[in-house]
Amino acid sequence: MVLNYIWIAFFIVAFVVALVRLVFMGDFDVFPAMMDSTFSSSKTAFEISLGLTGVLSLWLGIMKIGEKGGLVNALARLLSPIFVRLFPDIPKGHPVTGSIFMNIAANMLGLDNAATPLGLKAMEQLQELNTKKDTATNPMIMFLVLNTSGLTLIPVSILVYRAQMGAAQPTDIFIPILLATFFSTLAGVIVTSLYQHINLINRTMLLTLGGACVLVASIIWGFSQLDSVMMNRVSTSVANILLMVIIVGFILAGMRKKVNVYDAFIEGAKEGFTTAVRIIPYLIAILVGIGVFRASGAMDMLISGIRSAVELSGLDSQFVGALPTALMKPLSGSGARGMMVDAMTTYGADSFVGRLSCIFQGSTDTTFYILAVYFGSVGIRYTRHAVACGLLADLAGIIAAIAICYMFFA
Repeated sequence: MVLNYIWIAFFIVAFVVALVRLVFMGDFDVFPAMMDSTFSSSKTAFEISLGLTGVLSLWLGIMKIGEKGGLVNALARLLSPIFVRLFPDIPKGHPVTGSIFMNIAANMLGLDNAATPLGLKAMEQLQELNTKKDTATNPMIMFLVLNTSGLTLIPVSILVYRAQMGAAQPTDIFIPILLATFFSTLAGVIVTSLYQHINLINRTMLLTLGGACVLVASIIWGFSQLDSVMMNRVSTSVANILLMVIIVGFILAGMRKKVNVYDAFIEGAKEGFTTAVRIIPYLIAILVGIGVFRASGAMDMLISGIRSAVELSGLDSQFVGALPTALMKPLSGSGARGMMVDAMTTYGADSFVGRLSCIFQGSTDTTFYILAVYFGSVGIRYTRHAVACGLLADLAGIIAAIAICYMFFA
């Protein structure tokens, strides 16, 4: 519903702005430019969707190998002590723990569309434990905040978009996204724990969160000692090594369990193909809306207003061009994806704005969309503190993304 209003607003605002430019400024080129943008945006969206087909098939195939090879279950057992403390109201050993982990794992691998079915399954199981069927429980809210904070280890789709848009090193935003999404997730966990009176001051959580903070601080310190060229080279190399280690590791796990890894891969790849085809109309719709909005001059007016306010405050305004992605992300994943692609098209994939848009896309998730879909699937009407916690996590991710992008690419 929210995306419906946003999409309508794009066209109405674009039409009004274009009409004003025509009547008061004599700009007869604005309406032809808007029509041209509809065709070019449609073509761009379809080409991007075709590029995503292969990669989604690849990673869903690899995920299926890991699932059948027992690696996913092994990771679930490893994380069990943490889950028990973050979700104290879930009975120990309940099958929902596995569903939650699979959903988070898909999000961590950047497989947004693969994560949704797993998340819906987890919500159905959580609803079975819910004694008040129209009100969100604490485990539901913690689960959704972990989703909305966008914890991402491997932003696969973003890397593909960067490659599609001609980035020299599509993986150079890997480490920045990892850092930004960590701060977003950490903020979400802390805020939600405060609301729910979950005690994070225990040995397991202190070791987990403390260790993660030390690791991230070490990464930031290490990269701060490098010049920009070496920083990009190291982060790109680390990203590619980790990607290959995961692929080989999943395959070896499947071989160890005597799984037919080829058949398992094909099974998962079919799901990836279906997912890629399913998102084509959504991507075309949002890119056309954004294209018309930008061609009318409305986007330039909005960004110019924000940039002026930032400059008046004495701050550097270089980041403002990427803000549409950050502002859209809580509302719509496809909308933010369109804004990210539009930023790379307008400013260049390897520009500061292009890279920051990608980091915004990877550092948080679609808060309102996730709340609407997940809660709506089980009939939850009263969301309690879910929106507040989700948006605070988003804000932390946006601030972290800007600071980290200046550190890496300014």
